Amino acid sequence: MAELPKIISVDDHVVEPAHLWQTWLPERFKERGPRSERRGIGTMRLAGGATYEQTFDENGPQADCWIYEDLVYINKRHVAAVGYARDDMTLSPITYDEMRPGCYDPVARLADMDMNWVEASLCFPTFPRFCGQTFTEAKDKELALACVKAYNDWMVEEWCGDSGGRLIPLIIVPLWDAELAAQEVRRNAERGVRAMTFSEIPPHLGLPSIHTGYWDPLFEACATTGTVVNMHIGSSSKMPATSADAPVAVAATLSFGNAMASLADFLFSGVLIRFPTLKIAYSEGQIGWLPYILERADAVWEDHRAWGGVADVIPEPPSTYFHRQVWGCFFKDFHGLRSLDVIGDDRVTFETDYPHTDSTWPDTKAIATDMMAGLTDEQIYKVVRGNAIDLYSLDLK
Repeated sequence: MAELPKIISVDDHVVEPAHLWQTWLPERFKERGPRSERRGIGTMRLAGGATYEQTFDENGPQADCWIYEDLVYINKRHVAAVGYARDDMTLSPITYDEMRPGCYDPVARLADMDMNWVEASLCFPTFPRFCGQTFTEAKDKELALACVKAYNDWMVEEWCGDSGGRLIPLIIVPLWDAELAAQEVRRNAERGVRAMTFSEIPPHLGLPSIHTGYWDPLFEACATTGTVVNMHIGSSSKMPATSADAPVAVAATLSFGNAMASLADFLFSGVLIRFPTLKIAYSEGQIGWLPYILERADAVWEDHRAWGGVADVIPEPPSTYFHRQVWGCFFKDFHGLRSLDVIGDDRVTFETDYPHTDSTWPDTKAIATDMMAGLTDEQIYKVVRGNAIDLYSLDLK
């Protein structure tokens, strides 16, 4: 390999700028919509999943917070971590002034992508959470729907609009109503959007499972428009953990668990059979676990389908549908790369996770070159670039 091809990162994050909803919401919603406010913070700790315990102290460290209904969301340094030393990437309050501008400003983001050998990037939300849970949990659903649409308009027109295709739009949908969600997919597909974000395990959010058929209108809309269903770890608002008192490092180590469970769900649900053009992408889950779960799913189908509830639903080994319709994603996974012959080199995409603590910025090129030293040039191209172009129908080569 002469030089690593320019990277297309399919899992990065944006810290929404303070003006977003006050600019993009219709006038009648602005007073009640999310607004940014600087507050002093007393204490803050992660209580599990997406739940934080926090207190406020006007004399404490300052943070820029989102205020929405009864929610006060504190911006945190470990979420906007790039530019800090590894040991300074702490769970602590942060203001926009203390963040690297690439966290929230698209021009600065493009400059940081240039520093990191990245040509294009797809970004998940922060305040709305990874699949828009913030608005799904809101009391006023009329306002929540307006907030979802405002976010998507900002994403398409402001965040991505002047990037020349380098910032790839990823929309959220109103998950509390599958028909409304399908409408929002179609609305955005008409302006070229080919990616939406969904929950790995909807019942963790109090929503119907994918086995019920409830989500079929949404999946049909995605299938017919070529919109990829993206599921990020944490999109269930519940991370795998062993106990309430286990350090966060335990949950971080097990973070792929929900993606693994979700894939089993999809493989045995019949969704991928009813919608054979539906495209599913798992984000930040790594890929090293894929060979075993595919092997196990096929063995269960072979040995247990008569009593396992899938004999009349799944006509072929479940791995068949993975290799046709599902993609995994990684940033550091030597083991997964050694298993490409099983996973399939056309089923894998790459990410930099900017600006989180996992991010390989600004050293992604060197890290990727080292990880992929044993792959062929064709495999490297597919993994860091080609598969993403095909998956998201990008106008790139």
